[in-house]
Amino acid sequence: MFFQYIWFMRKKKNFNEIVELEISSLAFQGAGLARLGNFVYFVKHALPGDKVIAQVLRKKKSYAEAIVQKILVPSPFRVEPRCEYFGTCGGCTFQNLDYLKQLEWKRQQVEDNFQRIGNFIDFKVDDPIGSKENFHYRNKMDFSFSNSRWIMPQELSEIELKKPKDFALGLHYPKRYDKVIDIDYCYLQQAEANQILQYFREIARKYEVSAWSEKEHKGFLRSLIIRHSFTEKKFMLILITNELSSKEEKEFIEKVKSEVQKNFPNVALLLQVINSTNNPVRIEEQRLLFGNSTISENILGINYQISPFSFFQTNSQELNRFISKIIDFANPDQEQVVWDLYCGTGTITLPLSKKVKKIYGFELSEDAIFDAKKNAALNGIDNAIFVQEDLHKKNIVEKLRDYEIPSTITIDPPRAGMHKSLIELILQVAAKRLVYVSCNPSSQARDCELLSEKYRLKKVLPFDMFPHTYHIEAIAEMELID
Repeated sequence: MFFQYIWFMRKKKNFNEIVELEISSLAFQGAGLARLGNFVYFVKHALPGDKVIAQVLRKKKSYAEAIVQKILVPSPFRVEPRCEYFGTCGGCTFQNLDYLKQLEWKRQQVEDNFQRIGNFIDFKVDDPIGSKENFHYRNKMDFSFSNSRWIMPQELSEIELKKPKDFALGLHYPKRYDKVIDIDYCYLQQAEANQILQYFREIARKYEVSAWSEKEHKGFLRSLIIRHSFTEKKFMLILITNELSSKEEKEFIEKVKSEVQKNFPNVALLLQVINSTNNPVRIEEQRLLFGNSTISENILGINYQISPFSFFQTNSQELNRFISKIIDFANPDQEQVVWDLYCGTGTITLPLSKKVKKIYGFELSEDAIFDAKKNAALNGIDNAIFVQEDLHKKNIVEKLRDYEIPSTITIDPPRAGMHKSLIELILQVAAKRLVYVSCNPSSQARDCELLSEKYRLKKVLPFDMFPHTYHIEAIAEMELID
């Protein structure tokens, strides 16, 4: 499969440079890595073992970025991707790479980051734990409406397009927020979710309601969020629109309201969100068309109420195993006091609370803290105390020093990692054990090196929550140096 980069390459120097390369490994974000002498090439859509003709897109002093033009000898690890949009939409990086090789590469990336960025030598990287389901694993997908559809490569030779150019419901083409790929079927979500997606496309075109224009900042339909509970086998639908302004739009909403209830009995909630601004994440008004206000998920015996815009780990099927491993690393007992930093809605805090004396959850988001407290009450948990606090404040040492000193600290920060002031606090507190969870091993390795002033890195466990992407979760255990 070849890709539409002609428009892009014409703007770049070196776009006529063609090289023959043998791909030796994978680099950051899944690009194939090749060398000619001391010069490095990062080749998009190439896999280890490939021999390719590549076209240079961008060239620097010591490296170049390129894209596969032709595969001369395919890698023995290549597999046929399921998805017709693979290589175009960007949602998956590795559908064409054998899953066991994906895990092998992800483990190597974790180890390389801790060695190269963290400067660690004497530590163990466990064999990665793979996801039991490689497809249909996401519990949330966010699809966009657009009046500017991305034309697929196979359509370029068609005399007459089968789909209209001025309507799409799907995913944005990478780095082109004005263009949307019209997705008929996404293998990351459930089969029924794809039926729901197709229904909204068909009824929108039937009623001829307008799709959002990113250039003109107008249009009625903006996005469709599909959330799924693996525990309940139920769906939550969030339809984000402009304000109602025409008879057709009002009829469309009424029809959707009645037909979704009738045709999709597993949809527990349909919410219309009004956003008439140019800010894509603004919420002006929420209108519940039918159903309850939440869906629920059960993780390790804890029931979580999930509201429309609350964060929840996207791979619910693996959460029991994932959280169990985090708890194992924490080595809890009934005498322990624990701090859970960046606790979110309590995904780690609440299951761990059942095994310790007391646990404090600290989190910036007011909404997340509200949901965490609600979930604690729902499950009759009274030894989990949730505190809204900005952990990146410069004075965080003063803010948290009055809380009970923990024997264990669990940490699950955003991708950017921790602020130095928080690392300073952790070093001062000197808990016996740290369990650092991250979906970004590079910032994790950087932070762990700073913590190594007082802590020894024992081991790191890669856990794949995101098959067919370059993302990987890693759980690091550190112990206080005597």
